[in-house]
Amino acid sequence: MNSADAIAPQRWLVGDSRDVAERGRLVVDVGTASVGIFRLHGALHAYKNACVHQGGPVCQGLLVPRVVETLDKDLASTGMTFDENTLHIVCPWHGFEFSIQTGEHPGSSDLKLCRVDVSEENGRIYVIV
Repeated sequence: MNSADAIAPQRWLVGDSRDVAERGRLVVDVGTASVGIFRLHGALHAYKNACVHQGGPVCQGLLVPRVVETLDKDLASTGMTFDENTLHIVCPWHGFEFSIQTGEHPGSSDLKLCRVDVSEENGRIYVIV
């Protein structure tokens, strides 16, 4: 296929701003793609609903705070805590986690979700796919 045969991305109205609450999500089908839209700290983040591991519906997974190991002054572990400011999505198929803000897997920045352009205008949410 050459570039003349490629389908140009389109802008899609996918919902109202109130459809994605803080720390919430909206999963929509646009054209032939499924897209997950999330709101964290007031900002929208959108990704194709396909896990980089085996294509699972990652955007439909559990939303959880990031787990952080705490260390004492000697760098010995004192346990685990939740970082409520950093939200992760967990793929329901195999448990792979990704940052809502970056789309990256916490253990490898090489593994990341496919970001989708998202905007919010006059109380409406749009994606470009």
